[in-house]
Amino acid sequence: MARRAVFPALLPLFLLAACGPGTPSSDPAAGMHEVPRSDAAAPAPAEAAPADAFLAALASHCGQAFAGRVVVDQPAAPAGQPDAFAGKALVMHVRGCEQPDRELRVPFHVGDDHSRTWVLTRTAEGLRLKHDHRHEDGSPDAVTMYGGDTREAGTAIRQEFPVDAGSVAMFEGAGLQASVRNTWAMEIEPGQRFRYELSRPDGRLFQVDFDLTTPVELPPAPWGAEVP
Repeated sequence: MARRAVFPALLPLFLLAACGPGTPSSDPAAGMHEVPRSDAAAPAPAEAAPADAFLAALASHCGQAFAGRVVVDQPAAPAGQPDAFAGKALVMHVRGCEQPDRELRVPFHVGDDHSRTWVLTRTAEGLRLKHDHRHEDGSPDAVTMYGGDTREAGTAIRQEFPVDAGSVAMFEGAGLQASVRNTWAMEIEPGQRFRYELSRPDGRLFQVDFDLTTPVELPPAPWGAEVP
């Protein structure tokens, strides 16, 4: 009789063992708080297009003016022919910054001549450079708004602007045959140097470097523009 009583006494132990840690839980809520793991890396931020990076670099100097100097001018002007830049204070002024990611206007002052403004505009393909030339009364010069669009992506430091068809026609109409093969370029090292350049296949090379380390007193507004 004592041997038969063993089995009922062991039954609760078997039931407890069946619910031990080795048995999967039937609770549907089990594991709901587990965070799924992912080995995929987060996407890297898109790199700015060279045109946008170049504009942003120049826009970082909005509202400032800088002194420049001619570093290359070849071939030299013929003897007896006046040099428009010799002995003149050269100053660039970064202004026209209402939409710096779309357009910047940079007057280039040569002594008391405030007729020149470089206009940089973002296009669908890159950048456009135009030269806005005005008379002292603000009226446009006969040769104005000439320039060109970039044909290559360029870099955040340098952009090149071959002459466009409209400018070629303007130059030809004004008898400026040498200018129909112009290529302009701009370079910027923020906080260090800005360069304006004109070149031609015949060897003409003109470069002005501006010192971005030391802002100077703001010049007057360019002719035809409102005071900033």
